[in-house]
Amino acid sequence: MNNENKKLDFSNQEFFIGIDVHKKSWKITIRCGKVVLKTYSMNPNPKELFDYMKRNYPGGEYNSVYEAGFSGYWAHRELEKYGFKNIIVAPTTIPTSGKEKLTKTDKIDSRKLARELENESISGIYIPNILQQEMRSLCRLRYQQIRKQTRIKNQIKSYLNFYGHELPKNYEMQHWSKRFIKCLEELKFEYAMGSDQLEIYIEELVLYRARLLRIIRDLRKYSIEYGLMEDIRLLMKIPGVGFITAITLYTELMEINRFPNVEKLASYVGLVPTIRSSGQKENVLGISVQCNRYLRCLLIESAWIAIRNDPALTLAYKNYLKRMSGQEAIVRIAKKLLNRIHYVWREKKEYVCSVLK
Repeated sequence: MNNENKKLDFSNQEFFIGIDVHKKSWKITIRCGKVVLKTYSMNPNPKELFDYMKRNYPGGEYNSVYEAGFSGYWAHRELEKYGFKNIIVAPTTIPTSGKEKLTKTDKIDSRKLARELENESISGIYIPNILQQEMRSLCRLRYQQIRKQTRIKNQIKSYLNFYGHELPKNYEMQHWSKRFIKCLEELKFEYAMGSDQLEIYIEELVLYRARLLRIIRDLRKYSIEYGLMEDIRLLMKIPGVGFITAITLYTELMEINRFPNVEKLASYVGLVPTIRSSGQKENVLGISVQCNRYLRCLLIESAWIAIRNDPALTLAYKNYLKRMSGQEAIVRIAKKLLNRIHYVWREKKEYVCSVLK
C-alpha cells in the first residue's frame, strides 16, 4: 500500500477544501473537478489536514477557505505555512441556496464553502499582520470597557432612583468627574448595607475608568513605538477627528489603499443606504444594517463636531436639512467626512477646510 501511495502524483491538480471551524473539531469537505471527494471530521489542527492531503493527494495544489469568526487568523497563518492557498470569508458574502438556509449543519456548511471556492464566487477578507491585529484588539478593548462603564453608570442611576435619591445636577454628563463621584460616595442610606452596595458600584466604575486610562496611554505609546503616529497625526488634523477616532480608523482599516474608492469604504463602514428595487419601484430603507460597529458611531459623532468647524460642511448640513431630518443629514455629513479622510490618508496631504466637495 505504501508503494502505491508513492506512485500517486496529483501535480497540476487543484483541490478545494471547505473548512467549517469549531473549537473542538473541523468539518472538512474536499472537492476536485466539480466532484465532492470526501467530507469528514478532524481535530482543529492545520498540520493534521496537511498530512492527510499529502498522504492521499500528494503533489496537488491545495486551496482552502473558512468563515471569519471566533477562530481569528491563526489557522490561516498555519495553513499558509504548509503551502495552502487559504482565504477567510465573511459569512454574509457566501452565496446560499434556499435549502441551505432552511437546513444548517456543519456538513452542509463545509460543502457550501468548498463548492463556492471552486466556483470562484467568494473572495477573502483583508488579513492584518500580527502587529496590526494586536493593535486592533487593544483598541477594541477600549470600546468594550466603554460599554461596561456605561452599564455600571446606568446601574448606579437606577439604584439611586429606586431609593429616591436625587442625583447631583450634572448627572446627565457623559463623563463623570471626580467631584461628581465624591458626591455619590457621600449619599446616605438608612442602613449600612445600602451604602455598601453603592460603594461596590462605585468601586467597579473607578476600576473601569482606570482601565480606560491605561488603554489610551498604551495606544499612544505603541503608536509612537511602532511608527504609526505619522498617519494618526495626519488624520487628527481633520475636524472632529481626535486621537481615539484616528487610532480606531487606523486599526480598523489598516491599509486605506485596499479600498479602490469611497463607495467601497463607505459600504465597509456602514454609511450607505439599504435599497430594494423591483421593476420601476425603488425603496430606500435607511442606513445599512451591516456596518463596522467600531467606526460608524465614531464617524457620526465626528460629523457633529466637523459641521461646527468646517464652513463647507456647515453649509452642506444646512442644505440637507431643507429636505430631511437632522439625523439623516448628519449621516450624509459623516459620509462626506469619510470621503475627506480617504483622500487625506491616501494622498498623505493635510486637511483643507472650506472645500466644497
